[in-house]
Amino acid sequence: MGEIIRLGSSRRWSDVVVHGGVASWVEVAEDPSLDARGQVGQVLSQIDATLAQIGSDRTRLLQVLVYLAPEVEQAALDGPWDAWVPAGHAPIRATVRVGLAAGCLVEMVVTAASSLVDPGGRDRLT
Repeated sequence: MGEIIRLGSSRRWSDVVVHGGVASWVEVAEDPSLDARGQVGQVLSQIDATLAQIGSDRTRLLQVLVYLAPEVEQAALDGPWDAWVPAGHAPIRATVRVGLAAGCLVEMVVTAASSLVDPGGRDRLT
């Protein structure tokens, strides 16, 4: 059935989980002092870095679930998002308004196709 690969694991969570060529992870802005548009941009950059880590790219995104703080205007997400997503490769996306941790204005749960497979050697683990 294949291995489950966990990157950056701790007792409470893993940074990335990969199974069957599909990776899932969560991103929040590293700098919560940024405004909403700044946090969105930072999260999208962090997604790019994780995609590279798992041997993937934006064209292989499958789904992004976006959590926005209630005070964030939709345009703060849609402008950077539309510039970031490659034409013809938009993933499934849902946006939910929800209370987030202090200073956090956006959180994204990401699912993408990955080239990481069983570390037993059937493909590469980066």
